[in-house]
Amino acid sequence: MPIADVIRDILHFESVLKIADETAAVTQQLLALLAAIPCGGKQVHDANIVATMLVHGVPNLLTHNVADFKRFGHLINIIPLVP
Repeated sequence: MPIADVIRDILHFESVLKIADETAAVTQQLLALLAAIPCGGKQVHDANIVATMLVHGVPNLLTHNVADFKRFGHLINIIPLVP
């Protein structure tokens, strides 16, 4: 894909979607999650997604990896991508 097309697409997405940036508040939420819910290794990336969701008020996660997020089910709604 030509870089001009990539840039155009990104600019379009930024204009129509809310971007949930990783901020200092997300870092604090991540640390709280890690202290409260056992996580290690690659599971920390899942916790970071959940921390970002919580800070930005995103209640639903559509995912193929339902099992990976079950530990956070009391904090977010986990929706299987494929039923």
